[in-house]
Amino acid sequence: MIDINESVMRFLLAVVVAGPLLGAAAALLPAPPGLRGRSPEQAVLRHGVTVTGAVLAAAVVLVLGFDHDRPSDMQAVTDVTWIPALDVRLHLGVDGISLPLLLLTALLTFLCALYSYFHMPSGPSPRAFVALLLVLECGTLASFAVLDLILFFLAFETVLVPMYFLIARWGGADRAAAAWKFVLYTLLGSVVMLLGLLLIGLRAGTFDMVALATDNGRSLTTSVQVTAVLAVGIGLAVKTPMWPLHSWLPDAHTAAPTVGSVLLAGVLLKMGTYGFVRILLPVAPEGFRTFAPYLAAFAVVGIIYGSLACLALARRGARGDLKRLIAYSSVGHMGFVLLGIASMTPTGVNGALFANIAHGLITGLLFFVVGALKDRTGTTDLDTLADRTGAALYGRAPRLGGMFAFAAVASLGLPGLAGFWGEMLALFGAFDPAAGLSRPAFLTFMAVAATGTLLTAAYLLIVVRRVCMGAVDRDAPGLPDVRRYEFAAWTPLVVLTVVAGLWPRALLGLTDPAVQQLLAGGNR
Repeated sequence: MIDINESVMRFLLAVVVAGPLLGAAAALLPAPPGLRGRSPEQAVLRHGVTVTGAVLAAAVVLVLGFDHDRPSDMQAVTDVTWIPALDVRLHLGVDGISLPLLLLTALLTFLCALYSYFHMPSGPSPRAFVALLLVLECGTLASFAVLDLILFFLAFETVLVPMYFLIARWGGADRAAAAWKFVLYTLLGSVVMLLGLLLIGLRAGTFDMVALATDNGRSLTTSVQVTAVLAVGIGLAVKTPMWPLHSWLPDAHTAAPTVGSVLLAGVLLKMGTYGFVRILLPVAPEGFRTFAPYLAAFAVVGIIYGSLACLALARRGARGDLKRLIAYSSVGHMGFVLLGIASMTPTGVNGALFANIAHGLITGLLFFVVGALKDRTGTTDLDTLADRTGAALYGRAPRLGGMFAFAAVASLGLPGLAGFWGEMLALFGAFDPAAGLSRPAFLTFMAVAATGTLLTAAYLLIVVRRVCMGAVDRDAPGLPDVRRYEFAAWTPLVVLTVVAGLWPRALLGLTDPAVQQLLAGGNR
């Protein structure tokens, strides 16, 4: 770690949050003649790589300058008045909970920009594509960095517009319907969430998330807490997504371009679970305790439902789409995150935060690889891939097949890889939930969720066998193996998946002190 002045840290956080928005505005301007390269389209794509790379570099320096001896404290804090009449402030800061999510967002967006530079999805102007990608990054980064309820809502909603257009204009079949479904679901949830946030802020007398966490619900009556948790929780559950509010996700993933699917699964889904941890757990603990068993029940139903849906899609003759299958697997994986949060214990919440990061790395890699497979074969239909064009991937494109198999076994929670620790800690949290929660009920939830891990292994191994194994047909057309730009975009995700699996302390050392303090209501 390096010693960086607090004012420099504030500047770095401001660059991380506002840099993409400034880059989006610049992307819409004509490129200077000397920077156009072979074409204006190439120049704007290079601009996207440059801006996201600069934001990633600033995020890395922010991590290096972060005081790891006090990860529970808010650092790089900016707090200035924005709307005095409503006491809304431009309040930014990072702690051990938000810092890993900031870095994950900056990394995935940079890798998506790099991938798009070499393989731009077919659609309208690259200028609009880059601008939307940067606005999406800005909204996501702001969601993890702001410390005001109104600012959180604004950032939470900012991502809807760029993701809608990325799906509707650069997506595949049925993209318009999928984009509308995505927007309508999330907007309806957000309206209810806004009412809950206003109720918290007006009753507590402040929208400051740090002050509300320190108060730990003491200024809110139990009835207000219950109402607020219900309202805010619905909006967060839609974005997570929690069963049965998940039905927008498979359509959105199936229709989205590759980079849209990567960012949707790797980053946007984390905004909902982050809101549960950052807002509801510390601000309305009694209200959350009331709904925790129901949240856990919905979570384990989502785990089983997602696994069974994937098994149905993976069987021969089902005409299952690989992108849709991965989307349903995300419903199951995010169920483990919600189960850990519902336990209201440091172990469970740490597991949820770890699983968030692991899911972003692994599922992002899965969507990258499946997107590359579609580019080579023209389809993501599992029956078509297994029976005609993509069977025997190990023999025809061994590096691509190996990358697909690695992502699949990481997703099923193989020990030694990132996916293992989050699910295990979430199950441990359910084994011994917080005081006031029914242990027999949570033991039942734990047992059901553990069954889900077996089902997850079953469908992923079936998919690997069908796509990667088999005899090579001599008459089969050639299949290019992993290209250089793909290797550059995917390698960081592979390395981080292994590092997080072998050295979980690197992440848990950041999150645990912050979680302990957040649950105790002592966040400063």
